[in-house]
Amino acid sequence: MSPPSWSRTVFERLHRRRPDPWGVGTRAYEHDKYRQTLSVLSGRHFRFALELGCSIGMMTARLARRCERVLAVDVAEAALERARRRCAGLNGVSFYRGQVPDGFPPLPARACDLIVVSEMLYFLSRRDIRRLAAHCLRVRQAGAPIVLVNWTGPTDTPCTGDEAARHFINACRAGGLHVTHARRYPRYRLDVVNGPDSAPPVTDPT
Repeated sequence: MSPPSWSRTVFERLHRRRPDPWGVGTRAYEHDKYRQTLSVLSGRHFRFALELGCSIGMMTARLARRCERVLAVDVAEAALERARRRCAGLNGVSFYRGQVPDGFPPLPARACDLIVVSEMLYFLSRRDIRRLAAHCLRVRQAGAPIVLVNWTGPTDTPCTGDEAARHFINACRAGGLHVTHARRYPRYRLDVVNGPDSAPPVTDPT
């Protein structure tokens, strides 16, 4: 049995102590990750994107330029306060505080044509990862990519980045999706899962 998911209080405490606890606004690693994440979208424009684990809104602001609407979700209100300030004035951006999977936003089925899950899966237990995948499959439109970004270095979280990606991808495969993009970078991996109406599957990294 894997360790339990990290609680909301952990993230609130981290964000109250430091405005940007992971350096998402300053580190070269983060900016490279944003660039590579956007590159897999191939210049597409989306109607409604769901971003899970938005933190202080760095990726949210970039997604807003590609999407008519973005719903950005985070567990920590302290992070969302900064994300709202960062994205003030951007059209179509809204925020929701919830601890997934139980606090998944109340969206109708097939509402989203893009889902981005960046560097938050490994904070969840294996069971919660599978439950989150089920929520994502419910709100995903046919043909909508689910983009996963996971740190692959050492961690004290309930799962490693590779374990978290594997559990989420396996749940998606059980739902009829397959991996359409898989690439490893020096400190993270980037995976895209999509439906049978998309490109042929490729082998995901292990």
